Order: sequence, then C-alpha cells, then structure tokens
Amino acid sequence: MSQEDIRQNRREKQGVVVSNKMQKTVVVKVDRKFRHPQYDKVIVRSKKYYAHDESGSLKAGDVVSIMETRPLSKLKRWRVTSVVEKTQANVAE
Repeated sequence: MSQEDIRQNRREKQGVVVSNKMQKTVVVKVDRKFRHPQYDKVIVRSKKYYAHDESGSLKAGDVVSIMETRPLSKLKRWRVTSVVEKTQANVAE
C-alpha cells in the first residue's frame, strides 16, 4: 500500500464546533442517528472530539469536517479539514 492509499482510509466526520477556547484546538460535537433495535425509535447520540485548527479562525456554531490523524496531544486525534458552514454571527464579522 502506498502512502496515498493509507491516507484515503482515514475516517471523516462532520460536526458543530462547541468550543474554541484553546489555542489551535476546537471541540467538535458529532451526532449520530440510529434506530433502537427493540423499540424501533430513532435515537440521536452525541460525542465530542478534540480537533486541531491551525488557523484558529473557527467559532462556536461553525459546521466543520474533521479527519482522523496521528495523536497530536493527550486527547487530540482529529484535525479540521474544511469548514462546511459558518454561523451567521461569524459571517457579519
């Protein structure tokens, strides 16, 4: 396998920035929906991921795409690849 093949196999997720209070790090909340096996009701579960934001320009409420990467710190294993949607407050600035 080439280096390019390995990079393409990395997991990607999409979520909302919850916090940007750290330097070059954002907390991204990712929701997943699944149907309960017994009761057949759609359930939403959330998980927070620490992601690397090199630019430091993201604000809470932005929708971003994150990709799995090597460990960058104790908790950081993801990095922001692209901004899907900016919040209305950030567009005005």
